Amino acid sequence: MLNQKISDELINNLIAQAKCAANNAYAPFSKFKVGAALMTKSGKVYTGCNIENSSYGLTICAERVAIFKAISEGEREFIAMAIYNKEEKPYPCGACRQVMFEFNGGDMLVIIATDHSKDVLTLADLLPKGFKLAKTNC
Repeated sequence: MLNQKISDELINNLIAQAKCAANNAYAPFSKFKVGAALMTKSGKVYTGCNIENSSYGLTICAERVAIFKAISEGEREFIAMAIYNKEEKPYPCGACRQVMFEFNGGDMLVIIATDHSKDVLTLADLLPKGFKLAKTNC
């Protein structure tokens, strides 16, 4: 389990990167632009933004974009994620919480930020008793 403390400076840096990522969001329908910045155990940061689609089921959240980018580059252990929206706190949806849980259980730090406030939680706070299948040796 990672459960590492991170500095206020690092938290603020992740928020700043998530804020920049939100500028790239494609949200013509909801107008709710979200950015995410994911820090891995190796120290790299991967960003993502939400991308909407006319077929709403094809929309993807900023959190999963950042996680999938990290996974596609070989990362599997995540320390913290900042999620940003300018005005309203962008708590992750259930699908994003489950994807986060798949890789780190409840230890990952999750920072929910706006221009005026931030909440610093663990994933276990957001997804108590999360679901994860046991890996088999087949």
